[in-house]
Amino acid sequence: MLRKEAGVVEAKAIVRHVRIAPRKVQLVADLVRGKKVDEALAILKYTPRGAATVIEKLVKSAVANAENNHNMDADNLYISEIHANQGPTMKRYRPRAFGRAARIRKRTSHIGVVLKEK
Repeated sequence: MLRKEAGVVEAKAIVRHVRIAPRKVQLVADLVRGKKVDEALAILKYTPRGAATVIEKLVKSAVANAENNHNMDADNLYISEIHANQGPTMKRYRPRAFGRAARIRKRTSHIGVVLKEK
């Protein structure tokens, strides 16, 4: 997607319905917000969290969008925005004592990355 505001071109990528809670994704997203792309990929490669692999693939996809669709230089890109919003929640039930049932909420995330050129 291309958005031009006062000559600023940006490329973005979105992944939806990721089976990781948004709070856990936000912890990893805060590590790379505002960083250059190559530095962000290095951080994500060695971050021992499940969301790091998903965000790494998403950043690589956004870089590919920037290069192929908008003719941007990959060396000058940085992560201007990254967000993890809540997606639909799957409801499951677990048996409890005295014949009761407890609800389990399996949360999902919508993650978006916006890259800009310096």
